[in-house]
Amino acid sequence: MIHGIPNTPVNVFVNGKSTLKDFQPGTVTDPLKLPAGSHEIKVFPAKNTAGTGTPVIAGSAKLTVGENVSLVANLTSSGKPALTTFVNDTTATAAGKARVVVRHTAAAPAVDVRVNGKVAFKGLTNPKAANATLPAGSIKADVTLAGTSTVAIGPAELNLKAGTETIVYAIGSAEQKTLALAVQTRTDLGAPPTGVPTGSSLVDQGEPAYVWALLGAGGLLILGGGAVGASRVSRSRRS
Repeated sequence: MIHGIPNTPVNVFVNGKSTLKDFQPGTVTDPLKLPAGSHEIKVFPAKNTAGTGTPVIAGSAKLTVGENVSLVANLTSSGKPALTTFVNDTTATAAGKARVVVRHTAAAPAVDVRVNGKVAFKGLTNPKAANATLPAGSIKADVTLAGTSTVAIGPAELNLKAGTETIVYAIGSAEQKTLALAVQTRTDLGAPPTGVPTGSSLVDQGEPAYVWALLGAGGLLILGGGAVGASRVSRSRRS
């Protein structure tokens, strides 16, 4: 789970059971395996350890067999607390390549994401996401207000290792001046080498990834929170 609501430590309950205690903004948790099906998620202020009364956020996450998702406690574009679910692409990357995903989960207007000073993703709005497959190596990314050079977040340097997926979340609130980036890294996506990589365009975009690998008997729910975010078009689901 990714915690992207500023200044709000919380306790997270999954199906009525305490799962994350004193969950701090800017935190990304380890994966949590859950059986396929619908799971009730309730988020309470950190002082509420009983998990009763009115939650900060209440929603559900529905997992299909083998699905891998990231659940974000974030603010909507209008600043209201929400749970946003993103389905993660589990397909392998090509040899020598890394996948970068950018997800807009902040109370902020549309943004552009720049990679090494060039606009890679235009007009990204909450709760949309985009992704790209890039050569492994270091990049600098920042977030600007859409259509301008006004930097809203960053720059941040990302070390993209071959066979990994780096997911960057824009979190926080523009009005409260708490915008930040949260980074989640997934490994073991590498494909066996088929030759010597010759490089490709920095923003070489793939087709939309709407078909997700089904790898097991249960789903993998990544519960986490965010503090640092850029990307191929991927879908998002809001609970």
